[in-house]
Amino acid sequence: MKQNFTVRQGALDGVEAFLSVAHHRSFRRAAAELGVTPSAISQAVRALEERVGAVLFIRTTRSVGLTEAGERFLARAEPAFEELVAASALARELGQRPAGLLRLTVPPSVVPILLEPLIASFCQAFPEIEVEVAANEELVDIAAEGFDAGIRLGQFIAADMVAVRLTPSFPLVVVGSPEYLHRRGRPERIDDLRQHACIRMRRSNGSIAPWSFVTGKKPIEAVVSGPLIAHDFPTMLGAAVEDMGLAQVPEPIAAGPVRAGKLVRVLEAFAPMAPGVFLYYPSRHQVMPKLRAFIDHVKSRADAADKTRIHIDDKQTPATKMVGRAEFH
Repeated sequence: MKQNFTVRQGALDGVEAFLSVAHHRSFRRAAAELGVTPSAISQAVRALEERVGAVLFIRTTRSVGLTEAGERFLARAEPAFEELVAASALARELGQRPAGLLRLTVPPSVVPILLEPLIASFCQAFPEIEVEVAANEELVDIAAEGFDAGIRLGQFIAADMVAVRLTPSFPLVVVGSPEYLHRRGRPERIDDLRQHACIRMRRSNGSIAPWSFVTGKKPIEAVVSGPLIAHDFPTMLGAAVEDMGLAQVPEPIAAGPVRAGKLVRVLEAFAPMAPGVFLYYPSRHQVMPKLRAFIDHVKSRADAADKTRIHIDDKQTPATKMVGRAEFH
């Protein structure tokens, strides 16, 4: 059961001075240990005694001893103060080097495609950091829920967050299985979707997301209908593979099934561009070394991928370059 308690302001002031005097049985030696004057030690102990409401030391011109109240105070205060010192040292250590638990909230679809390769190489590079990945399609308050950072599509990240790009922009594509398209026909225009079973997604706010398209440079939204409402992209993709209907998903998520011939892209001329996937966190001034290490690792991997992509693109035909840029690497 959670206990409710309060500590009076300044209640811990003078405790270190008290413990030093109790250990040395001398105000002078305590002052030397703490690097202050004997007068300062005496004032700190006197103020502590006033707050406690009891005399803690018996003072004579030749010696310093503990009263019964002082003995009892020492028995409780010394182990508690040692725990505080240890806690401070641990917090300081985590604030100075990459170590501890790094908690990330990510969409389920991102984990196998993007995050698993990053996590594997990151854990090898930083063995003192433990990584916890919470796969959740809903947008969460990362500060309130105790996460260090999140990963989301760029359009879902709040403006007050610091964002680090993980992928290039990519199209949102409409896909269907060869069997479904053979049975229902291939849509050639956006209006053709009225005659098709469309797999939809329910947003975290409860609304059903419309499908997005562009005609020329003009963005438009289409309200579609179909037999299934999903809460994440992998479910939509799986339903499309199982011939249930058409699905609109980020191109990198569909790339594998498309290459395998399980899905076919349609309405490609109307595909809008999504801004890409980003790592985001609340503030530049609150970045712990564990998160800074992950951010730097992400950037170094992204730079290496960009160099590899440029090298590959130089050897590709113009038709294949577009696909190469759209996929996660």
